Parts: sequence; C-alpha cells; structure tokens
Amino acid sequence: MKLLNSYIDHTLLKATATKEDITQLCDEAKEHNFFSVCVNSAFVSLAKQQLKNSEVKICAVVGFPLGAMSTQAKTLEAKYALHDGADEIDMVINVGLLKSKDFDGVWKDIEAVKSIMPNNTLKVILETCYLEDIEIIKASELAIQSGADYIKTSTGFGTAGATIHDVKLMKRVAKNVIKIKASGGIKDTKTALDYIHLGVERLGTSSGIAIISGKSSNSNY
Repeated sequence: MKLLNSYIDHTLLKATATKEDITQLCDEAKEHNFFSVCVNSAFVSLAKQQLKNSEVKICAVVGFPLGAMSTQAKTLEAKYALHDGADEIDMVINVGLLKSKDFDGVWKDIEAVKSIMPNNTLKVILETCYLEDIEIIKASELAIQSGADYIKTSTGFGTAGATIHDVKLMKRVAKNVIKIKASGGIKDTKTALDYIHLGVERLGTSSGIAIISGKSSNSNY
C-alpha cells in the first residue's frame, strides 16, 4: 500500500472559506505531502500561487454541489479552472437527469467536460446518498462511457457521504477500467483504511491531518 497521505485530497469547500483558510489548507498540504488540495474554482489561482514549487496538485470542483446547472456552464467553469492552474476536476453529475432516465443527457454532460481536458484527470461525483443501487450502477457505467478517470461517491453536502455498501457497488462496475474516490464523512484512520482496502484510489476529506496522525475529527467533510 502507498503512504496514507498520498491518497488524500485535502479539501475545503464550505461557503465561508476565506483566502486565509485556503492559504492554510495549502500550507497543511505541503507540510503533510497530501496528493492535492480540493477547492472551489474561485480559489484555484490562489492555491496555485501558494503551492508554487511544491508537488501538491490542485483539484477544483465544478457544478458544485448540486450538479443541476447547464452543461455549458460546467464546461466553462472547468475551462477557467484549468486555465487558472487546476490539475484535476471533480464535477457533479446531473442527478435529476439520471433519475429522469435521461441517460444520454448524463453521459453527454460528462463527456463535454472531459472533451476539454483530455490530458487532465476528471472525477465524476455521483452523490450516492440520493441514488438507489441500480442508479449508482448506471451512473458508474455512464461515467466510464463518457471517458471519466474516476467515479466519486459524494460532495459532502448531501444527506450522507461515502458508505462501504455504495463503494462496493461502484467497484463492481469499475473493475480496472475506472478509479474510485470516496468522500464525505471520512474522519479517522480506520475508516480511511477500510476504503483503501476496498480498492479506493483517492480520499476526499478535510480530516487528512487527523487521519494520518491516527486521531479522529469533528469535521463535516
């Protein structure tokens, strides 16, 4: 197994996050050598500046947290985030289209974002707390069809975060074709390791320091 810190996207997405908070996030990521910081797209430029000369990547969320905006809006947000220095994009699927069984709409939404970033990592957030098992399976299949690099459980802003059950479902579809990111509610070392042992390749959490130090966190993400 890789070092635990190398799985972690050190995350701060709350609406009240300040520039100082983002700077602190970046400093923590550098100190603990996390894989990336995950921020809202408005803060990508600041993160890029703070992480200059470090190996920490920048992940920007797009269409966050509802996923219900137009495909054009998501694509443009992703384009500007990449321009500002993002290495990876975590986009939220259109849950309403999925539940409407407009599967063409879902995959075209994902495909449009991936088409502007063929050489960058795209993670697709399914928001599993709103989905039935069959919908999780279908959403995972659509992400694969659309050329995404990861499927991700949650925004951390829904009614629940990652669960072992949902990750197992996603893993059944993913096989070795697409990677999995678990996020939402991962606050301690044991939980993190449980997901890694299931085959998860990345963890989205604001509790990265607690996880690598063997403590627990009161964070909501």
